[in-house]
Amino acid sequence: MEIYWDDNGVLTGAQTEMLNRVVGAVLEYVPSKDATDVSVAFMGTDEIRVLNRDYRGKDLETDVLSFPVDKAFITGDERPLGDVVICMDVAQRQAEEYGHSIERELAFLVAHGMLHLLGFDHETPEDEAKMRAAQDAVLNQLGISR
Repeated sequence: MEIYWDDNGVLTGAQTEMLNRVVGAVLEYVPSKDATDVSVAFMGTDEIRVLNRDYRGKDLETDVLSFPVDKAFITGDERPLGDVVICMDVAQRQAEEYGHSIERELAFLVAHGMLHLLGFDHETPEDEAKMRAAQDAVLNQLGISR
């Protein structure tokens, strides 16, 4: 699996390495045999607000968005899983609100975004419980706790 990071210089090398491990742990938890790559981008509040408005109809900033690739449009050998977009400003604010490190918050957001790409959701209580269990399993496996 190739991971493309577009972090605009906001991540340290150690953070990128840790987040690579999160992506790997998610893919171990929910294997995606045909996926060859995923992209993770970081942007500011204005940019993520526009995406949230345009794609979800919610005119407000958010922490993470996921855009799975429509498999009907894939040709050739590459099988992109999709894109995860994270707002570092919101992540930092949430880390402070929840009383944990920015690394823990970023790990959670990457895991959450990856799980969305793999078909998880949280629209119903049952779906939310499955997603929470998957997130917890991945983060616990890596020793990343609140």
